[in-house]
Amino acid sequence: MGTAEFGLPGLRLLLENKYEIVGVVTNADKPSGRGQKVTCSPVKEFAIERNLPLLQPLSLKDESFINQLTTLKADVFVVVAFRILPAAVFQIPKHGTFNLHASLLPQYRGAAPIQWAIINGERETGVTTFFLDEKVDTGNIILQARLPIRENETAGELHDRLAEIGGEIILHTVRLIELGSAPRRQQDNSVATPAPKIFKESCEIDWKRKAGDIHNFVRGLSPVPCAFTYHRGTMLRIFRTQLADEHHKGNAGEVLKSDKRFLIATGTGVVELIEVQQQGKKKLRAEEFLRGYRITEGEILGTTA
Repeated sequence: MGTAEFGLPGLRLLLENKYEIVGVVTNADKPSGRGQKVTCSPVKEFAIERNLPLLQPLSLKDESFINQLTTLKADVFVVVAFRILPAAVFQIPKHGTFNLHASLLPQYRGAAPIQWAIINGERETGVTTFFLDEKVDTGNIILQARLPIRENETAGELHDRLAEIGGEIILHTVRLIELGSAPRRQQDNSVATPAPKIFKESCEIDWKRKAGDIHNFVRGLSPVPCAFTYHRGTMLRIFRTQLADEHHKGNAGEVLKSDKRFLIATGTGVVELIEVQQQGKKKLRAEEFLRGYRITEGEILGTTA
């Protein structure tokens, strides 16, 4: 059960290791983009390519859907980046239902664990498989794998690395369940931390913050939903930054350099913008962007006027 690309390495490995996938459950197709073209999920595309039985319920509580799942007689359900399952669904298989989560639970429970780990400046994260329970991301832990977060790594880059080790952990977890030797370690709720969904309106950069915090904020939101700021009322999306050694006496958000380098003063320190995108235009390296877009030193980013 899954929708996004994060689930594909695990699904691929299960097939390669001769496990029978009796069904794939994914979200219904929906319109997206400017043209509202109807698109299907990466998991659906993969299932069609491999001729796997496919279910796309509008409601996970629908009685006919639950009957379909029961008829499949699956030994175990594997859930990756999907929706919250009702108990009537996750209690169906005789060996239970487990989820792959992109954090070292109980840290970063919620919809955006990869993003929040980077935003908060963590140096390590990982993946966890756990048996589903009534409360989200609280079930007994089966396996975990740790992964260091690289210094300038974005959420997108970390996502891809976690997906690969996540696939291996899924395979290992299924093998342990098959052998009847899967661990069931309780989570310590007292040390749990949240990773709530991130909405677009909360992605605007506050230049009064420290340079290091802004750098982490940008890479934690890259490539989506993406950090942004404003210049003369035009939105600038910021995909990549780095910390600069320069000292400054300017105001937070002030453009210190806008020739070959794009340096911005923060509350403490200086951030260099590396990859940006003007609203309605294509993403560019800062040097190329500055050749075609006039920003003068001394201007302040972050104002919509």
